[in-house]
Amino acid sequence: MISLALAALSGGSPACMVIVPELRLSGGAIASGAGIGALLTFMVQNTDDVRVSFLAWDFTLAVWLLTLASALVGAVVWIGLGVLRRHRRRVARREARRD
Repeated sequence: MISLALAALSGGSPACMVIVPELRLSGGAIASGAGIGALLTFMVQNTDDVRVSFLAWDFTLAVWLLTLASALVGAVVWIGLGVLRRHRRRVARREARRD
């Protein structure tokens, strides 16, 4: 949303119009930003290597990289579950309209 703000010129002369973008953040955007900030802080502070054993694999990986990979997998799962939920709701609405 764009709001118009008036910037007055010195000496009482007529004001000129300046377009100023209005920034509105939702609670979810603020929480996401705080979470990303906390994640980045954690990653910067944990740069040591760690030995990872998963099923048949054994490897050494930096903690920050393991944290980033875990966060990305979690985000993909979260978004995927949201897509499935929206799809199910859409199908249910279509069936409700047919009845």
